[in-house]
Amino acid sequence: MQKVKLPHSVEPIKTATKRSDYRGVILASDMERLSGAVVRCSEYVDAEVQFRKDEQGLTVFHGHLSTDVTLICQRCNGELDLSVHSDFCFTPVQGGEQENEDIIPEAYEPVEVNDHGEVSLLQIFEDELLLSLPIVPLHAESECAIKRDEMSFGKIEPEQERQNPFAVLKELKRDQE
Repeated sequence: MQKVKLPHSVEPIKTATKRSDYRGVILASDMERLSGAVVRCSEYVDAEVQFRKDEQGLTVFHGHLSTDVTLICQRCNGELDLSVHSDFCFTPVQGGEQENEDIIPEAYEPVEVNDHGEVSLLQIFEDELLLSLPIVPLHAESECAIKRDEMSFGKIEPEQERQNPFAVLKELKRDQE
């Protein structure tokens, strides 16, 4: 199957009127923030996105993203290969449409369109993938190079009691009374 590059930005209202579906890839190298958050990323991010109008007449686009990344395990500092998947569902809003958020169902995430009525698919997809990364990447305990018995947690020594710097003033006050 041929890998078709998706556009970086689209006009969601026009695209939903045409009931367009996109299935293809976006270059991971175009996603600078994602590249900075991982050790390595596969060359492509696979993406599927469908544009439509819902029963309320709202423009909606939803789909799925997937790619493979390599992160650093926070337990053993080794490389951790991970498949990242993300499902999304957005509805475009204009910048001043905050009062219309009451009519937007909870299942839809509002996304702001620019002055030309476009949304940046590249930026939205990158945000979704970044949110899908684990906060603390760890191998499964059975796969990690550091076993449970080898982990050291250490004990914190109690802090030494320091003399209060105002104790001298307290003594002076006593002497004056």
